[in-house]
Amino acid sequence: MKKPEIEKSTNKKSRGIARFYFLGFMVLIYLILFSFNIKAAREALRASGVLLIKIIPVLAMVIVFMGILNFFLNPKTVSKHVGKESGLKGWLVAIFAGILSHGSIYFWYPLLKQLHGQGMRRGLVAAFLYNRAVKIPLLPVMVYYFGVKFTLVLLLYMILFSVFEGKIIDGVDFEKKK
Repeated sequence: MKKPEIEKSTNKKSRGIARFYFLGFMVLIYLILFSFNIKAAREALRASGVLLIKIIPVLAMVIVFMGILNFFLNPKTVSKHVGKESGLKGWLVAIFAGILSHGSIYFWYPLLKQLHGQGMRRGLVAAFLYNRAVKIPLLPVMVYYFGVKFTLVLLLYMILFSVFEGKIIDGVDFEKKK
């Protein structure tokens, strides 16, 4: 059963207001910290600025990539490959895309949210994120330290449990029921 559009827009408004409350709360914390310890407040602001400078290129890349994605992918294409009816193909896409994915997670969260909005199942999002733990460039190091058998068994378990976790996530109803 779909929610009426009115409920969705109200929910979005309350989330928007909550973001401003959070921002106001953080500003208040900085002001309190500044009044008690100027040196610590400056260090906290400096650390926040450094983090912001590191994140800005990633956010710019996310915006560009999402624009390209919107241009080439439509909800029908996404649903075909990773939607409700995608079956085994959807699981394989999520697993291998997760394993092959690199870079900052800041890049992947908005992209996965957008794909979910276009029809990607939550379970496949979970499987993708679970398989990001497999880092292909680090596999030789893992084999060196732990051996081939351990590495293969661990990878097999990670892939199987990503599907198990995804199935659990698919079974959970995230919609609020009144």
